[in-house]
Amino acid sequence: MGHSLLNMASTEMVQGETRKTFEREVERGQRFEFGKNWKAFLSTLDDERIRVAEESLKTMLGVSDLHGKTFLDAGSGSGLFSLAARRLGARVHSFDFDTSSVACTRELRNRFFADDPAWKVEQGSVLDQDFLRGLGEFDVVYSWGVLHHTGQMWKALENVGGLVRSGGTLFISIYNDEGPKSTLWWKVKRLYNRSEIGKALVCGSLIPYFFLRVSLSCIMHRENLFATYKKNRGMSITHDWYDWLGGFPFEVAKVEELFRFYTDKGFTLRNLVSTNGLATNQLVFRKD
Repeated sequence: MGHSLLNMASTEMVQGETRKTFEREVERGQRFEFGKNWKAFLSTLDDERIRVAEESLKTMLGVSDLHGKTFLDAGSGSGLFSLAARRLGARVHSFDFDTSSVACTRELRNRFFADDPAWKVEQGSVLDQDFLRGLGEFDVVYSWGVLHHTGQMWKALENVGGLVRSGGTLFISIYNDEGPKSTLWWKVKRLYNRSEIGKALVCGSLIPYFFLRVSLSCIMHRENLFATYKKNRGMSITHDWYDWLGGFPFEVAKVEELFRFYTDKGFTLRNLVSTNGLATNQLVFRKD
């Protein structure tokens, strides 16, 4: 009993320090608060979005379900894909650096799997070796659109690889390196996070541009892209806009770099969705 209480106290202390670090980085303009955006997204969450998220997981992982599997969601964000994995039968462990993202994931767990011992949610950093050592290894490690926002992307990429058990699967998504375009995008994100004035300038100029561009595309293709965007992993186009503008820190990598990085560590590429633009490359590896 005493040992259990000691572990709980230690966990709370680590999470408290993680929360303080996160808050300091936000205050200094070094980090975007993804979680606040995810809170707004949860109001749009419906059965269709959840179903689409499940299908995207099954397609990329090449499975029909996740029964009997352990699933780590490293950077759980809204919690949508932790929920999808749990509904597919996995035992899920979710963590995020962002305090509000942790709250969002807990809200989804409480909403759909209240008091479920097979779904654990906590605050932690993928850069914190002490925290990671306590997690163990998993059949599936999932980190979609997260590791390039840590400020130390290559260290984060190495760390998640160490959480995959032998024969397990790693599913990552990393922003594509577009050279000068990526550099410009970094400057936009930095301006957004530097001050309220910077945020207003970025949103005031680019949100109307995004809206006009999508509206014209709707007219040209005779399709409501605002409604159908949820077919892309169950996400929301308007909430993603704010993530694209504010997501900071921000790093990029070419798909060939990611391929070499993991194959040199004994992983085999199993699935790939690549991009030629300012989007993310999705890679699924098996740990041999």
